[in-house]
Amino acid sequence: MLFAVICYDKPNADALRIATRPAHLAFLEKHSAHVKLGGPVLDDAGERPIGSLLIIEQADKASAQALISEDPYAQAGLFERVEILGWKRVVGAAL
Repeated sequence: MLFAVICYDKPNADALRIATRPAHLAFLEKHSAHVKLGGPVLDDAGERPIGSLLIIEQADKASAQALISEDPYAQAGLFERVEILGWKRVVGAAL
């Protein structure tokens, strides 16, 4: 099952995001079979990351939550809030 994961950074956490980014990217690469699409969510000016958006494939929501909890961003305390929603691709490139 596919899930849309929307992660909202804590305010003023830019330095934490930057410091943790290499480990986060390595984590995503390690789990590339499950992480179908991802990238930062930007502020209204399109300049500064304020969160992350991932499309992941997991058996169920509990498995999706477990995977996201292992993300170095999550473990470092970057996220203020995380939403995990079931998602179905209708248009666009196949995942």
